[in-house]
Amino acid sequence: MGAGAPAGRSRVRMSRTERRRQLLDVGRGVFASKGFDATSVEEIAARAEVSKPVVYEHFGGKEGLHADVVDREMQRLLARFTTALSEPGHPRELLERAALVLLDYIEEDTDGFRVLTRDAPVTSGTGPFGSLMGEVARKVEHILGAHVAIRGSDDARLAALYSQALVGMVALAGQWWLDTRSPGKHEVAAHLVALAYDGLSRLGPTPPVRP
Repeated sequence: MGAGAPAGRSRVRMSRTERRRQLLDVGRGVFASKGFDATSVEEIAARAEVSKPVVYEHFGGKEGLHADVVDREMQRLLARFTTALSEPGHPRELLERAALVLLDYIEEDTDGFRVLTRDAPVTSGTGPFGSLMGEVARKVEHILGAHVAIRGSDDARLAALYSQALVGMVALAGQWWLDTRSPGKHEVAAHLVALAYDGLSRLGPTPPVRP
């Protein structure tokens, strides 16, 4: 067996698709716990009980594996947001659904969330998580558009501003909740939406701008 594979064990035979999925799952766990820089192809191969060339064959190296892990997590989380916001409902309910999507993901797919945020913090606005939150903000924008109209403004930029602010707030709170897990996610979502939605409801059409 090639270098990097555990001695004394026979490799589990898998189809190419199964092996690729296994390597993605193993890579996800290692990247989540160690970050990109501290992860090696040797460790991923050892945990997957394959030789290093198998990892290179599927992904071309650590960079390719990390990129595919990140892409898979982004697609999974974006699909959750899309599903949650596709059903009709009151704007406040839709916003609470969106907040719960992220909190559910953090709770159920902690490794995935760590992969998306570990090497590019939420506050940086860059990296895969920043790009993903930008996409989510565009989905939330139409929900807030009605409030802009109710407030007597036809400036679409305000809906974009509010959606970016709301999604950014939820993302930062979610990163905090990752470690605390208290209060419960439904209570966290309710407070976040109350802070944002009630604030928007009381916001005048032309808030004073200080020079």
